[in-house]
Amino acid sequence: MDASQRLSELVAVLRRDGRVDVVTAAAEFGTAELTIRRDLDVLVERGVARRVRGGAVNLLMRGEELPFAMRAIEVVDSKRRIAAAVAELIADGEAVALDSGTTVAQTARALADRRLTVMPLSLHAAMALAESASVRLMLPGGEARPGELAMVGPLALAGIAALRFDTVVLGCCGVSPEGHVMAHDLGDAAVKQALLASGSRSVLAVDGAKFGRGALAVVCELAAFDVVVTDDCAPAPALEALQAAGVEVHRV
Repeated sequence: MDASQRLSELVAVLRRDGRVDVVTAAAEFGTAELTIRRDLDVLVERGVARRVRGGAVNLLMRGEELPFAMRAIEVVDSKRRIAAAVAELIADGEAVALDSGTTVAQTARALADRRLTVMPLSLHAAMALAESASVRLMLPGGEARPGELAMVGPLALAGIAALRFDTVVLGCCGVSPEGHVMAHDLGDAAVKQALLASGSRSVLAVDGAKFGRGALAVVCELAAFDVVVTDDCAPAPALEALQAAGVEVHRV
């Protein structure tokens, strides 16, 4: 188990039990107690946990979104594969809108050497494209959510409404058991809905671990997307139902 996998597992334990015990975690993961202590220090730095004697306790409220810096190191290989697959779906010359989130930020990196017009709704994605010599970069208005650096609010919505894109690429916080695409933040959900309305083709980039995970705000039905790109962790029945509904599914 590598460091990113351990961190993800430790977050899962924190969410489930409210606490991580160093001795117990070291035995469960087959690693040294010092390694677990270092992992917990990373979680403390990223605002997920608070150290206590013998371990750490959870600082996240139920249903609260993990900080961007924490999510950015989760299932990185899967996110890169998904991003590469999304990039292959986009033709040179397209006008593309990119949502916020870690998987879409990886998609921005995968598009940085392409001939495209791109409007990212996240400063993380914008920075990934800022030095590209081939991308025409358009920046939206709006207010940047702290940490997430996602653009939200009336100015962001007005900027999206003024344009039409060949492809919009969205991420999400979860896909509920009922098949709803979910977001933790209401402003983020409104931006996602505006992006869906502005694109000729909609692509959802979602790692399989998010299936069955709920959040506060409903964005839309999963079947509302033209294309869903995910990984081999995604549940087969859900993907088969999507294909039956006419959604193009890519599992990488």
